[in-house]
Amino acid sequence: MKLKLFLVTLCTWCFVVGMAQDAATQDSSALANVIVSATRQETQLFLTPFSMEVLAAPATNMRMARTTPEALQYVPGVFVQKTNHGGGSPFLRGLTGNQTLIMVDGIRFNNAAFRFGPNQYPNLIDAFTIDRIEVVKGSGSVQYGSDAMGGVIQILTRDRKFTDDRKFSAQVVGRLATQNMDNTARAELGFSSKKMVVTGGYTYRKFGDLYGGDTTGRQSPSGYNENDWNLKLKAQLRPNMVLTLSSQQVVQKDVPLYHRVKLENFEYYLFDPQKMKVSYARLNIDGKNPLLDAVEITGVYKRSNETRRYHRNGNANYFFEQDIIDTWGATAEAKSKFKPWWSANTGVEFYSDQVSSKRVRSTATAEFNERGLYPDNTAQNNFSVYSLHHFNVKKLFAEAGLRYNRFSNKIPSETIQIPGQPKPEATNTNPSALVANAGLLWQVKKQHALYASFSNGYRAPGIDDMGTLGLVDFRYEVPAYGLKPERSFNTEIGYRFNTQAVQLSATAFYMHLTDLISRVRRGTDSIQGYPVFIKVNDQQAYIKGFELSGEWNITPTLKLKSFAAYQFGQNLSRNEPVRRIPPFNGLTSLKYSRKQWYLAADHQWAAKQDRLAQGDKDDNRIPKGGTPGWQVVNLYGGFSFGPWQAQLNAINVFNEDYRTHGSGINGMGRALMLQLQYSL
Repeated sequence: MKLKLFLVTLCTWCFVVGMAQDAATQDSSALANVIVSATRQETQLFLTPFSMEVLAAPATNMRMARTTPEALQYVPGVFVQKTNHGGGSPFLRGLTGNQTLIMVDGIRFNNAAFRFGPNQYPNLIDAFTIDRIEVVKGSGSVQYGSDAMGGVIQILTRDRKFTDDRKFSAQVVGRLATQNMDNTARAELGFSSKKMVVTGGYTYRKFGDLYGGDTTGRQSPSGYNENDWNLKLKAQLRPNMVLTLSSQQVVQKDVPLYHRVKLENFEYYLFDPQKMKVSYARLNIDGKNPLLDAVEITGVYKRSNETRRYHRNGNANYFFEQDIIDTWGATAEAKSKFKPWWSANTGVEFYSDQVSSKRVRSTATAEFNERGLYPDNTAQNNFSVYSLHHFNVKKLFAEAGLRYNRFSNKIPSETIQIPGQPKPEATNTNPSALVANAGLLWQVKKQHALYASFSNGYRAPGIDDMGTLGLVDFRYEVPAYGLKPERSFNTEIGYRFNTQAVQLSATAFYMHLTDLISRVRRGTDSIQGYPVFIKVNDQQAYIKGFELSGEWNITPTLKLKSFAAYQFGQNLSRNEPVRRIPPFNGLTSLKYSRKQWYLAADHQWAAKQDRLAQGDKDDNRIPKGGTPGWQVVNLYGGFSFGPWQAQLNAINVFNEDYRTHGSGINGMGRALMLQLQYSL
C-alpha cells in the first residue's frame, strides 16, 4: 500500500516538475501570495524562510469543509485526527493538541486547560467566519510563545475594507447533506463607509449521526447541534488610527463522545454544552518615526465553558463536570524600520487564565459535590517579551528573533484526599524559557528559492498537565505538580519554484524533542476500574520527515494540485515509535473551471500506520496491528448565476470505509452535499 501510494504521488510530482522545466523558460514572475503568520509582518510566502501553507475561505470554497479542523485535512503537511464527530485535532510535524498553537486574529486561542493529546477545541471556531488559515510548520514559539512546538495555525477572520461610498452587503448560505449529516444556515450582514465598517453574522447547524463507509453505516450517537454568532466593527478614528472591536461565539450542545458509548460501555457521554467566546479590542496606529513605524495594542477577553455529562452502564453514579476558563490579556507591538533592508517587530504580551472546575456525582437518592477535573480557582499568568528582525540584502532574505516567556501557576490547596497521595498544599510554579529562531532564504533566480531555518520551541506545563484528576481517555489520571517545560529544536531545509504556471515546494525537517511530558502507569493502582496514570517529564524523541507539494496551471481553465507528507517519529527514551505519528499521506486534485462553473475531483489517501507505541497498542481507538490505509475519491461541481452560487459535492464516491489514524470514529461514507449561496 505504502509503495503504491508513493509511486503514484512520485509520478504525479515528477510530471509537474517536468512541466516546470518548460515553465522556467517562460517570462513569468513569482506569485505574490502575502502571509503574515511566519514573521508577524506582511511577507511574500515565496520569500519566507519557514515552511508555510495558506487555505482560503474553508466553508465556502470548493470543498465546503464542514468544520474548521476538517478544512485543515486539505492543507499539505497537516493530518487531522477525529476523536468524535464534534471534534478534530490537527497534527503538525507529528504533534497535536496542546503541542500546537492556535491563534485567532493574532490572539492566543490555547489556554491553560487545553488537554494533553488530541482535543476538540479547533472545532469551536466557526468556519464561516474565516477568511483564510495560515499554517506555520515547525516554528512559532518565538513569534507567538508557548505551545508552538509543532507549529502555529493562525485563523484570520473575515474583514471588510473601508469604502468611499456607503455600501450594504448581505449573504445567505444554506447547506444540506444526505441522511441529515449536515443541515446548515448562515446569514451575514455588512456595512462600509469612509470611516466605519460593520460585519455580523449568525450560523445555525444541526448535524445528524455520521454515516461511515460500506461496512460501518450509521455511527450513533454522533450528531449534535450548534449555534454561532460573530460581530466585528472597525472605526477610522483618525487618518492614521483604526479601532477594531470583535467578538465571536460558538455554542455546541449534546455532542457525543462516540467511542465511549461504542467501546467502553457508557450509556451516554456528552459535551453539553461546550462554548467558546473570543472578544478583543485593537488599536492600530501608523507612525511617522522609523522606530515606531506602526503600533498595535490589543485587549483580549475569552471564555471557554466545557460541560460533560456521562454515565456508565451498570454504575449507580451519574456525573456532571464543568470547567470554565476566563482569559484576560493585553498585547502591544511596535514595528520599526531601521534601514531599507532592516525592519523589526518588538512586543510584550500578557495573558491570565482563571480556571473554575467542579464535579457533581449523583445517585438515585443523593448528590455529592466533588473535586473537578482541575483544582478549583486555579490561575496561570503568561508574560513574554519578544523581538523579531527581518533583513533583505539583494537576493538574501533573513529572519532572526528571540522571546523570553515566564509563567506563574497558582494552584490552591485542596481538601480532597487523592488515593495513594498526600493531600497537596498550595503550589506555585514559575517555569520560564528563552527561545530563538533564525532563517535564511536565497532567491537563486527569479523563480527559484532555497531556504534553511532553525526554530527553538517550548511548551510550559498547564493546569491540565499538573492538576488533572479523573477519567481521561481509557485511564484515570492523578495530579503531577512541578513539571518542567517541554522543548523542541527544529531544523529544516526547503526549495521553492514559482511561476505563473507552476509552483513547487519541497521541505525536509528534523525535530529533536526533550523533557516531553507523558503519562506513565502508577504501579498496579486502579480507580473506578481504570488503571491510574500520572504525568512526568521522562522522554526524549525525534521526528523527521519530508513534504512535497506542486501546482500546475495546465491551461487557463485546468489546474492540477498534489501533495504528500511523510513523518517518522522515534521515542529515544523508550526505544519505540512516538505516539500517534500520522501515516504517509497525501492528496491529488484536478479542477476544470470556466467563468461561471467548475468541475473537480480529488484523490485523498493515507498509508497503513503499523509503527505503534505501547500507548497506541493500548488505545481502543486504534485497531490491533495498526490503522489500515485508505483511499477516498471526491467529486465537486459549482455554478454561479447572478448573485446566486450553487455547489454540489459527491463525497467518498466509492464508499470507502476508513478511519484517520488515532480517531474514535470513522470518516464519512458516500454522501451528497448541496450548498446554495446568495450574495448582495
